[in-house]
Amino acid sequence: MSHPMSRPALEHAALPHAAPARVLALGAFLKNRACLVMGDEVVWSPLHGDLGTAAACAALAESAAALLAIAEHRCGPAPGAAPVDAIAHDLHPDFFSTRLALETAARLGVPALAVQHHHAHLAVVQAEQGGHGAGQGPWVGLALDGVGLGTDGTAWGGEVLCLRGAECTRVGHLPALALPGGDVAAREPWRLVAAVLHAAGRAAQIDPQLAPRVGTALAGGVATMLARDLNCPSTTSAGRWFDAAAGALGISTRQAEEAEAAQALEAEASAWMQSIGPARAAALRDATPGTLDLVPLVASLLAEAGSADDRGRGAARFHLALAGGLVAAVASAAAAAGTRDVALGGGCFFNRLLSGEIERGLLARGLRPFRPGRVSVGDAGLALGQAWAAGLRLRATHERTTAPEPAHAEEN
Repeated sequence: MSHPMSRPALEHAALPHAAPARVLALGAFLKNRACLVMGDEVVWSPLHGDLGTAAACAALAESAAALLAIAEHRCGPAPGAAPVDAIAHDLHPDFFSTRLALETAARLGVPALAVQHHHAHLAVVQAEQGGHGAGQGPWVGLALDGVGLGTDGTAWGGEVLCLRGAECTRVGHLPALALPGGDVAAREPWRLVAAVLHAAGRAAQIDPQLAPRVGTALAGGVATMLARDLNCPSTTSAGRWFDAAAGALGISTRQAEEAEAAQALEAEASAWMQSIGPARAAALRDATPGTLDLVPLVASLLAEAGSADDRGRGAARFHLALAGGLVAAVASAAAAAGTRDVALGGGCFFNRLLSGEIERGLLARGLRPFRPGRVSVGDAGLALGQAWAAGLRLRATHERTTAPEPAHAEEN
């Protein structure tokens, strides 16, 4: 156990209602931050950064030890009692946080519970709303971000989910987009433009459209990969669709930082909508049909990659059409689930234009959108959702195993 003076600075915050169990959650891969939930309190670690570095992994391990020390102190001297009921972690088996969770849980003799990334984003809202649907639900949720491993083994990131207590069901998602070259496509939006052209049946345009930007060899190589389905995993990531739109409009060919292309796309759209004034912006909003048929939408943006005015109009059209399609999908799922409550989570909700349009559309349909208010809507707040979802699962298991046997009528 670390010496108290060497422990990381921890942040204590209140929950509106008692958590369903005592859980240590080890957070996301990006912007990692761990937390401990006990009763009506959550204790946060510092922000460790991305777990791709040895320093971040070491910091997470140190924070986990410090959080467990607090839990042990609160438990008192009960012999053999574990300080927590479970360790929560991401579904991805290769993350350092997953390995640390498995090792720590085995040492303490408690379960290690994997929580799907987008389920955790929405469970943050469950935790912050406390008794409001936290135990029973249902909630319909919209989780939009860059990537998270899905329960089917593919990369998710544009998800409509239904939460009923501990249960989470995928009820809709954005269309899958090929990632030619795998992870490198997340850094090179032009590859996603090629994927859109291929999906639209316009593969012959990959070279003339993209060779002037990246060279004939690269454009031709990606066209071949797509044609032969070589190293082209697919994803439903909202972040990658934003990259594709930015690439199609010529706003971004390569990006050095995460979400750089999406932020540039939002800036173009917001500036253009502000320039045309509220009345014309409202008219454009009313005239733009919502859609989740994103292949033709993004492919059409190639024709708007000319002037700054064209790019701004195209960027705004993408935001409005996507928001409208998502609102319609969520409204349909909410009607099927019999709820008006909608949880919103994931890093794409840092996009003020998209989030504003989605919330406006949900309210117009009589739905009640909720998003994290006390913690980050992105990965830095994810651990709270992991802890809450794991706690609900533990409570549901306990209720099933302790429920009395149903009475049987006496035989005559």
